[in-house]
Amino acid sequence: MDYTSSRKQYFYLQLFSATIYPQMKSVVTLFSEVKNELSKVTWPKRNEVIRLTSIVLLVSIIIGLFVGGFDYLFTTLLTKIVAK
Repeated sequence: MDYTSSRKQYFYLQLFSATIYPQMKSVVTLFSEVKNELSKVTWPKRNEVIRLTSIVLLVSIIIGLFVGGFDYLFTTLLTKIVAK
């Protein structure tokens, strides 16, 4: 191995250790902190999830019908006004 190739290898090693390694370390730290925080979460029971999901779906359907009804009403009125 000649002097220039060993210098290139040293350069790439320094580049890796200065730029990529700290980022990899921070990603590993992030995932370990996420795992730690998720272990502290109090997850809802199955019945509670089903009940709250049903409420959200019901309210979404009611609001959708309400907005859809007004849309139909305004579309019909505007069509009659423009058609005159």
